[in-house]
Amino acid sequence: MNDEKKRELRSQAWFGRQDKMGFYYRSFLKNSGFPQDQFEGRPVIGICNTWSELNPCNSHFRTIAEHVRYGVLDAGGFPLEFPVSSLGEVTMRPTAMLFRNLAAMDVEEAIRAHPLDGVVLLMGCDKTTPALLMGAASADLPTIGVSGGPQLRGVYRGQMIGSGTNIISMSEQLRAGEVTLQEFHEAEGAMNRSHGHCMTMGTASTMASLVEALGVGLPENAAIPAADARRNHLARMAGRRIVEVVNEDLVLSKILTRQAFENAIRTLAAIGGSTNAVVHLLAIAGRVGIELTLDDFDRLGRDVHCLVDLMPSGRFLMEDFYYAGGLPVVLRTLGERGLLNKDALTVNGRPLWENVKDAPCWNRDVITSFEEPFKPEAGIAILRGNLAPDGAVIKPSAASPELMRHTGRAVVFESIEDLHHRIDDEDLDIDETCIMVLKHCGPKGYPGMAEVGNMPLPQKVLKKGVRDMVRISDARMSGTAYGTVVLHVAPEATAGGPLALVQNGDLITLDVQARSLHLHVDDVALAERRAAWQPPTPHATRGYAKLYVDHVLQADKGADLDFLVGRTGSPVPRDNH
Repeated sequence: MNDEKKRELRSQAWFGRQDKMGFYYRSFLKNSGFPQDQFEGRPVIGICNTWSELNPCNSHFRTIAEHVRYGVLDAGGFPLEFPVSSLGEVTMRPTAMLFRNLAAMDVEEAIRAHPLDGVVLLMGCDKTTPALLMGAASADLPTIGVSGGPQLRGVYRGQMIGSGTNIISMSEQLRAGEVTLQEFHEAEGAMNRSHGHCMTMGTASTMASLVEALGVGLPENAAIPAADARRNHLARMAGRRIVEVVNEDLVLSKILTRQAFENAIRTLAAIGGSTNAVVHLLAIAGRVGIELTLDDFDRLGRDVHCLVDLMPSGRFLMEDFYYAGGLPVVLRTLGERGLLNKDALTVNGRPLWENVKDAPCWNRDVITSFEEPFKPEAGIAILRGNLAPDGAVIKPSAASPELMRHTGRAVVFESIEDLHHRIDDEDLDIDETCIMVLKHCGPKGYPGMAEVGNMPLPQKVLKKGVRDMVRISDARMSGTAYGTVVLHVAPEATAGGPLALVQNGDLITLDVQARSLHLHVDDVALAERRAAWQPPTPHATRGYAKLYVDHVLQADKGADLDFLVGRTGSPVPRDNH
């Protein structure tokens, strides 16, 4: 590295000084045994780690961080690991999504405040991926994302079972009396048998795939199982590559372009990915000043077939996806159909197409061809109408075909507590033709917009053998879930959206093909209801939750905090010493 490049390193504003503060910065780090030459122009690489014992999906990240460290040292860099908030979907209440924006702030400020030239993001469980990408995008340093990888496939009594997906199905079977409590407990250990995040195409796997599709991760980032040694190899190569990325001044905003987001949207459709990705991609785009809207998801994904036969939409799991060739096969297929921005730059310095153009497929049962897709035209559908003037989403690949156009009588639940209290009441006036409506579970109403949109079906309906009904809410749904579920209704009920005005007995028509969600109540009646409507009492009066409720945007804007949207970059902080 030449002297001119050394002077350009951001970290030299700390370590390159030959004065009192230079002594201060270097000497305290030398207590860890770092020699003087570590501070003399080597790129300082931050390893942003979301390891936590409270986040089982990321429980192996100490090992991954070590392999990134080896790679940085291999390439002549100076690795320094630092922790940020770890959002464990399975343990956090009321929902990890409430803290996505807080973690993004943590990441941004940690990167901005420290002497870092580049950063490797370690992310796995659902919200850690968007949180780290959002924070890093706002800081805008050279960045590579390394996902932790999915768990090994679950196997129970000789059958594959998938995290989340079979939890939902088996809990419904338990409620219907079809499995015993002992069998239920036995399946728990059989499902989660290795490190890693959910091995279905849930939100964690979806976001890991989109990290690769966006070009922020190295090829094959999406699907290598957490327990596979090749995951550690990927981490080491990321450590080596980030030093080169710094030397090339390849900052994150050069990767996160409009073309990259279009590739991610089409990839989301092709993998049958989680509806949660809509909210996360909107938020990430907002951090780099890319104008992305719900209409982009419908326009770009509408004609894309679902090519991956994975739970919750299909049969297989992420381990099978990797062995079949992984995401590069999907990207190659999209590129061959003219559905990929081939010149989009990736963190390995090559255009996306160069990374995937020769990707072989080893199993067409898992990754189908475009000509014979797993499910045709199955991208995320954006619905509009008088019930969702700012939009709502549905995942057709996870829905029941016979319910994709349906008119039914509304059965309204005013809150999640109301739903839990009444859902199994034998006197509840409901049957399988009805439409279940859940209110006040959006960004403000249930702070964080919890994954409660896939409401459990009433026990009286389950006992008939029914396993799906139309459900509508302003909430989110786990990426591992399935069903004919309309989500992210905007504006939400708590913000005074039309959803707040729905009453028991109202007729609602869902027409996915027409992209319509219509409440059969005339404007005069709706105006009368609005005049009588009172906003609910705010959930939070202090702390971060109040900050969140006061500033969170609606789902169609990514549910980020309003004051965090927009491109900022990461200048060296002022030195007041």
